[in-house]
Amino acid sequence: MKPQPKMRYAGAFAVLLALLAVLFVWNVNSGSLHLSVREVAEILLTHSGDNAVIVWEIRLPRIFAAILLGGALSVSGFLLQTFFANPIAGPFVLGISSGAKLTVALTMIGALSCGRVLGSAVMITAAFAGAMLSMGFVLLIAQRVRQMPLLVVSGVMIGYICSAVTDFVITFAEDSNIVNLHNWSMGSFSGISWDNIRVMTPVVLVSLVCVFLLSKPIGAYQLGEGYARSMGVNIAAFRVVLILLSSVLSACVAAFAGPISFVGIAVPHLAKSLFGTAKPILMIPACFLGGAGFCLLCDLIARTVFAPTELSISTVTALFGAPVVIYIMVHRKSSRG
Repeated sequence: MKPQPKMRYAGAFAVLLALLAVLFVWNVNSGSLHLSVREVAEILLTHSGDNAVIVWEIRLPRIFAAILLGGALSVSGFLLQTFFANPIAGPFVLGISSGAKLTVALTMIGALSCGRVLGSAVMITAAFAGAMLSMGFVLLIAQRVRQMPLLVVSGVMIGYICSAVTDFVITFAEDSNIVNLHNWSMGSFSGISWDNIRVMTPVVLVSLVCVFLLSKPIGAYQLGEGYARSMGVNIAAFRVVLILLSSVLSACVAAFAGPISFVGIAVPHLAKSLFGTAKPILMIPACFLGGAGFCLLCDLIARTVFAPTELSISTVTALFGAPVVIYIMVHRKSSRG
């Protein structure tokens, strides 16, 4: 690398880390009950105090969930945009999140009807099954439809079908089950416990390590299938692994926080603009840090602007993410014109 790009990359990572640190502190301090920096520091150091439960059992698990799941969703979006070579490909757009939502909804209603409490492993498995089901239909259509825009539209339609089936199931569910499912389906980091963090952390970190190990094949694939083959990449196996990793990451998000929109589309483009490159070895950690910061900011807004009333996290991510998507489409159109 030349000195100038190296300085830009270092500066960009420094900005992301600084923003993440500021948002972390801000999230710990803020809420329906505002805590001073000094009080929070004492609670973190001593594990005691009048508001220790609020910090340790409510805010910190929620913050770590936003970091892990926001980063996972962003990396998942980057993988899908690479796979489909389409700037608006993402877990929410392609129906992966909707498929995960459908299977989790069916599992939740079935378990709650029997009076059973679902474990984290069951939720992740159900979400992954739904994500793979939706992605499987998209890949089947891909064998007939070669044009990527039409393929993305097909993914959107599959997402609508999954959402319609989910709404149909909710219509005939018991009132108590509907309340639980509605709270989850709106998308939120509230209610996350340390037990949930212990489950999602290895899933996300192992997936991210696998993605990072694929950075070189991803870089070759970005230059075209022909070039990737000439570099020794097994295209068929590479595609399967890419879809599996993307589905695991997005399914983990859906299992614990519900469907969250626009993070997987908007953040990768913001990261590319900040770094001025699409190199996977840089974009993978950049997307994770960017997604983590983006979700921390949106969650902060969701739970503080109208406190004690809490907004859906998807409402806030859509509010900030949708303009980015619109800008991407307008910018691509003007650059081609």
